Amino acid sequence: MKNRTLFLLALTLALAAPAAAQTGTLEKIRKQGAITMGYLDGSAPFSFRDANGQPQGYSVDLCRAIASGIRAQLKLASLETRWVPLTIQNRLEAVKTGRVDIECSTTTWTLGRQADVDFSLITFVDGGSILTRVESDAGRLSSFEGKRIAVITGTTTEKVLKETLARRAVKAGVVTVKTREEGLRLLDQGKVEGFASDRMVLIGVVLTSKVQGAFKLLEEDFSVEPYALALRRGDHEFRLAVNRVLARLYRTGEIQKIYEQWLGRLGPPSLLLSAAYFIQALSE
Repeated sequence: MKNRTLFLLALTLALAAPAAAQTGTLEKIRKQGAITMGYLDGSAPFSFRDANGQPQGYSVDLCRAIASGIRAQLKLASLETRWVPLTIQNRLEAVKTGRVDIECSTTTWTLGRQADVDFSLITFVDGGSILTRVESDAGRLSSFEGKRIAVITGTTTEKVLKETLARRAVKAGVVTVKTREEGLRLLDQGKVEGFASDRMVLIGVVLTSKVQGAFKLLEEDFSVEPYALALRRGDHEFRLAVNRVLARLYRTGEIQKIYEQWLGRLGPPSLLLSAAYFIQALSE
């Protein structure tokens, strides 16, 4: 009888667990009247801190729209948004442990990362590239034979760069750094010949650099980077709430206003990005 009771208790808890997970984040938001969002500084034009110390950028504006959409879905009179600055190294751990409800920057969706966190619909499609000095004769990845390339440690760019160099038999030195500022400084000082990161982020680095006209990008990309917003794993109801907002932005064309504000001067959305918007414009 005791074993039967224990079995029924375990079964009850097992069946209840998914339901708790489904409503976990939304219920927390409802009770606290606040949503906690993480962002990266220095990832312009996607995520950065402005002169007033406020988070700004393409991904940040998507998350602001998500906060507004969740407020409406929960029928709350108001909803406070709490912003938490993160680093490239701790951003996914912050989601996994519940320090933030959602991470709003330039995180690439990979299957390996999905073992630890969930992801929203794709928010952007980028490619890995390399920044060099304008006087460099480097035009393609093969140009870095015998040269040094800086890359931020713990990123998908680091992994794919090393794999691509090995696959193409290009013997280049990979120098790991912790921040984009450090990588740019090494490039500016001539301690490396290239700095690898996502193409749009590198463009943002160039546009915000104090040393204008000193850098250029390679003519080719060596990877495809689908960005998505990181969410706590297994919280299906919260992921659905987030995706409802993103799908509406894509379906109504509101995403074009956000794109234009932060990325418009770099040209229209690529064919890949336009296709991502179109395919993910899911109906209710």
